[in-house]
Amino acid sequence: MTRANSASPVRHNGRWGHIGPALAAAVAVVALAGCEDKNTFVAPPPPKVDVATPVQRSVTRYIEATGNTAPIKSVDLVARVQGFLQSIDYQDGTFIKQGTQLFTIEPETYKLKLEQAQAAEIGAQATLKQAEADFKRQAELVQRQAVSQSTLDTSTSTRDNAQANLQQAQANTRLAEINYGYTKVSAPFDGIVSAHLVSIGELVGVSSPTQLATIVAMDPIYVNFTVNEQDVLRIRAEARRRGLTIADLKQLPVEIGLQTETGYPHEGRLDYVSPTLNSSTGTLAVRGLVPNDKRVLLPGYFVRVRVPSDEDKNALLVPDTALGSDQGGRYLLVVNNDNIVEQRKVQIGQQDNGLRVIEGGLKPDDRVVIAGLLRVIPGQKIDPQVAKIEQPQASAK
Repeated sequence: MTRANSASPVRHNGRWGHIGPALAAAVAVVALAGCEDKNTFVAPPPPKVDVATPVQRSVTRYIEATGNTAPIKSVDLVARVQGFLQSIDYQDGTFIKQGTQLFTIEPETYKLKLEQAQAAEIGAQATLKQAEADFKRQAELVQRQAVSQSTLDTSTSTRDNAQANLQQAQANTRLAEINYGYTKVSAPFDGIVSAHLVSIGELVGVSSPTQLATIVAMDPIYVNFTVNEQDVLRIRAEARRRGLTIADLKQLPVEIGLQTETGYPHEGRLDYVSPTLNSSTGTLAVRGLVPNDKRVLLPGYFVRVRVPSDEDKNALLVPDTALGSDQGGRYLLVVNNDNIVEQRKVQIGQQDNGLRVIEGGLKPDDRVVIAGLLRVIPGQKIDPQVAKIEQPQASAK
């Protein structure tokens, strides 16, 4: 009985002893499997990004340039007769109307010379009158054969000399009048007169004309700028297409803006186009004429200039913030049909009412990333959120 009892546990261990290691292995596998499920990487959802199709509308294309203002008239006022400056009859830097007296140069001497010339003219007139009367008498006497022909010839010569002397006296009188007029220096046109360059009592006009001051016309004012050869070719092609003449081109508006102003608040018209290009710079000199009644524009200002060249009926526009740049140029991020971001090289144009014109590289139905550019990468899938490009308020002209 004792053997039988001692053998029973042995059989139990032989029959069930392999269950323990197998059970432990199964538990370990399950445990490992549970750990693998917990560490499996789950990709984050695609980022939500605002996209919109470009705005499509009519846009006027402009030629933009930097120019400078210049007066249409600027004259140095000089002393044209010699004498002492007697008076300065204006305030430096003030606006003066045409004909206003500005300086007086010792007029007494020239007034006396005028009176002297007038007296000589009166004497010449009297001499001529007497010579003509004598000529008539001699002519009658010759007809009656009372005097010789030589007497009439002498009388004729005397009359002719008297006529010449009168013409000389009249010329002297006119010259004296002109010189007397030069003693009063007046404004040749409306404008602003600079500070005087001479003082009262100073001798002027001694050996050459002495500059007294400068007068500058302010309204209207010129704006000079240049246009590159490529724009010139484009404008001429557009003019031929529309049948425009040179006279028509001179009616084109010219819009001006100062560096501190928004938009182009000053408008004039095209005034002059050079007949030839500058071969060294490849540019064409152009000039505009702009009203300046409030004298906001001063000669010498650097200004922003734009001139309309043509019109694009179906221009595409996007916000400037949607544009990126790299060594290859400017680009947009565009979402394809699989919602994957693509980097698209584009050619940009001018700004129009706060949006940027895209000249090439973009189609009307393209979905452009307009916000969150830093959160997306080309080749990445996104969750596009359809938005609409807001058009800013019209900028001031």
